[in-house]
Amino acid sequence: MSGTPHPSVTGVPPGRSPRPRGIHDGIMSLPALTDDGLRFISEYHLATLSTMGPGRGIHVVAVGFTFVDGVVRIITSDGSQKVRNIERDGRATVAQLSGPQWLSIAGTGVIERDAEAVAHAVSLYAARYRQPRPNPRRVVVRITPEKALGSAGLWQ
Repeated sequence: MSGTPHPSVTGVPPGRSPRPRGIHDGIMSLPALTDDGLRFISEYHLATLSTMGPGRGIHVVAVGFTFVDGVVRIITSDGSQKVRNIERDGRATVAQLSGPQWLSIAGTGVIERDAEAVAHAVSLYAARYRQPRPNPRRVVVRITPEKALGSAGLWQ
């Protein structure tokens, strides 16, 4: 038995060096938001949603989003390019920027169409932004975070 701990203990794959604290490489668990981070992510700020477009390019659009109970939710219309992208390739990143503060949350997205999920997402959106216009084709892009980055002081 060697003196090197197994990757399941260290979280570092064989042949890789541990990363400095504060740099997220997808191995460590998602950090918790600080009080400043919670304030920043609940204030009125628009963001971008990046998904994988149909031509292997990155598709980036402006969105409003909520981050509640560890889940990112974005309301949109069924059939939109972002919905088609998520259904084809679930990789998604939402990023918010305001002055010197920024954060990004990357993960796997799915589309939710059931009325209860849509109503919940609309309620969260209305609390952060404003009541959205009626939309019978509304769906939810739900992103389960896997990686988070941001300005110093936003994540613990």
